[in-house]
Amino acid sequence: MTSPYDIEEIFPDDAAEPVRLPRRQAGSSPQGLTVTLLADYTLRDRARLPSAAIVALLTEAGVSQAGARTAISRLARRGVLEGHRQGRRSSYRLTPAAAGFLAVGGSAIVAPAEPWDGRWTVLAFSLPRGQAARRRGLRAQLRWMGFAPLYDGLWVSPRALAGRAVDRLAPFGPAITVFRGRYAGPEPGRSPLDAWDTAALARRYESFIANWRPVLPRVHAGQIAGPEAVRARTEVMDTYRRLPVLDPGLPSRLLPPGWLREPARALFAEIYDGLAARAEEHVRAVAAAHSDDPVPGIGAHTVAELAAGLPAPAAAGEVSAPPAGAGRSSGPGPGRAPR
Repeated sequence: MTSPYDIEEIFPDDAAEPVRLPRRQAGSSPQGLTVTLLADYTLRDRARLPSAAIVALLTEAGVSQAGARTAISRLARRGVLEGHRQGRRSSYRLTPAAAGFLAVGGSAIVAPAEPWDGRWTVLAFSLPRGQAARRRGLRAQLRWMGFAPLYDGLWVSPRALAGRAVDRLAPFGPAITVFRGRYAGPEPGRSPLDAWDTAALARRYESFIANWRPVLPRVHAGQIAGPEAVRARTEVMDTYRRLPVLDPGLPSRLLPPGWLREPARALFAEIYDGLAARAEEHVRAVAAAHSDDPVPGIGAHTVAELAAGLPAPAAAGEVSAPPAGAGRSSGPGPGRAPR
């Protein structure tokens, strides 16, 4: 069995879809940071950011200029970003498909866990060995939707599949079958909860809280602004958004006492929302410095707004892909992350 705690990617990479978002790594990759950055400040209106501004913001986050330009180029080739050129200046924004994926993914990432009805969603799939890329895409999609592998081709989730999540699985067609019911255990065999490494997940919660709690007093005091505010807000989203994918609202009554899901979510919200205004101000300033005209549509959303569901508008003449996918339904993204 593959532990869901060993996730190599949250966003699909090799899926047979029009958009392939960057695979997750142990740290924050330039492509992952770029997606989180754009989702955090442009998702609502799919605002275009000057490419030079994106490079500048990524450079402030520790990415080299060459690495930033490469990340933008690769994301454009993968269908995550679409470019626009006016004169000598170029700009980029999220494609409708990427924005739709991130909007719903972000919503699920920050949504509080719903009450559990005691039933599990069980998804079985069978794909030929010759369809390795499609198989990887499905597995990545299922992880992003909060499923974990109980066995290789049998995945489970405590949450029911919403309509948008079903839409995300539609491309895989007859290769999957979904059931929902109660576990008949305890014997024989494995419990659905065994699909998650809860001990490792508890340590991840502890690490998140230990790393970010010391930052909170500075956030409350207004001592973080400019590049530091953008960097911290991007990093906290990029780090936190992995937790709800690993813990997709696992039933509290089945978990050890003192489970840190809610304390971690509260801490994330305080930092993410507390830095929103200062981070947005800096992103606007950097965008303006690299553009001949005003850059409309830049806006930092709050956790509550993200949970309520941000629209992902299509460009003129385009039809946005139905938002679907992440988390318990997700978003993230990261946004997210990602983010």
